[in-house]
Amino acid sequence: MAGEFQQQALALAAQQTVTPWLSDLRAQGSLSWQAHAWPTRKTEAWRYTSLLPVENEQWQLCDIAASNTLSDETLAEFIELDAYRLVFVNGRLNSELSSALPAEMVTFADANAAQQVLIKQHLGQIADQQTHLFAALNSSWLHEGVLLHVAANQRLDKPVYVVHVNDQGDAKAVNARVLVVLETGAEATLLEHYFSTSTVDRGWTNALTECVVGANASLKHYRINLESEQALHTGGVHVRLNQDARFNGFTLANGSRLKRIDYHLKHLGSGSDVQLNGIYLPRKQQRVDYHTCVEHCVPHCTTNETFRGVIADSAKAVFNGRIHIHQDAQKTLAEMSNRNLLTSDQAQVNTKPELEIYADDVRCAHGATVSQLNDEALFYLTSRGVSEAEARVMLSFGFVNELVEGVELDVLRHWLRPRIAHMFGQNDQLTRHIIHE
Repeated sequence: MAGEFQQQALALAAQQTVTPWLSDLRAQGSLSWQAHAWPTRKTEAWRYTSLLPVENEQWQLCDIAASNTLSDETLAEFIELDAYRLVFVNGRLNSELSSALPAEMVTFADANAAQQVLIKQHLGQIADQQTHLFAALNSSWLHEGVLLHVAANQRLDKPVYVVHVNDQGDAKAVNARVLVVLETGAEATLLEHYFSTSTVDRGWTNALTECVVGANASLKHYRINLESEQALHTGGVHVRLNQDARFNGFTLANGSRLKRIDYHLKHLGSGSDVQLNGIYLPRKQQRVDYHTCVEHCVPHCTTNETFRGVIADSAKAVFNGRIHIHQDAQKTLAEMSNRNLLTSDQAQVNTKPELEIYADDVRCAHGATVSQLNDEALFYLTSRGVSEAEARVMLSFGFVNELVEGVELDVLRHWLRPRIAHMFGQNDQLTRHIIHE
């Protein structure tokens, strides 16, 4: 069955038009995709997440004609951010909803000769397609993408906001690709937002973001996944950091039939710094799986990684975080924390924080906790006139609120609060009680 699915995926690639200068990368992706052994429950990286939701569908490409219009209700879900905006509906660029782009941004289709050279230099070189199965698939399906290139010592004056909207109820597949190249001393902020227009969206988005952060450059990256419960999402963020480079990342996801998001970051220059925070909020029958890997390849680098999850109803979550300290990475400072809150007896989480250390002069720590709502805290709140339902919402929201408050992008932070609270409260009245601007 798995082999048939891999062939079916290649057949979809053959149906897509290909930009000639990207054909070599697509061919390489197809070869890597075919060479991959299909994961099973015995495959460590996929032990707790089944790929049957992608195997059991007959996937088709999205209909271009369905990408023309969006309802006012859907448009209201856009984050009202003063930013350079690119909107993709069912994987196709919607020019009417997108803003004018600065010189630093271009779609692959509109890239000039110099930009094509830059894209070919980096695209597919940051994410290891021999290791990451769906990165290889993304390259084999490649037909469009976004380049963000900021020249040396320049700062992009506004954030970049890339929106991916799925509004088709059928089993349609979407490919999304972003390449970020920040040269020495450059600065930029990127927000990626994935969401569905309805609860019946059964589409599959396979998204890949590759980032090169140059010496003393700074990238702030936000990734928000709030798709339908029936939707599928396989995504990856792959980053290379050079000397004194800084990556500040924040990710938030609900759950769905299948949601797997990988972060793979490499410290390749001394003095580089990674700050990565994440929140996952599956409920009902949803699934969510975060796999992170930070590799310290050189000395004097720092990593601070914090993930928190609130798992409700009969949902299941997976967190696998790995920090790999190579032999030459002396003077490393790395910390990783994963805390989980189960709000029902049926909720489950599998957490596995890992430290793999081959250097002897490092300071590293990692830890994970799994807990339930505190009965004493519930009693304290209810004894002071707070309903039990409201108390549960307040405690759940408080569990992740520290990470929400740490979001530096003010508009995004205010946009997130009511949506997160609504996931816990399930109704507007409870949501209003715990949101304080």
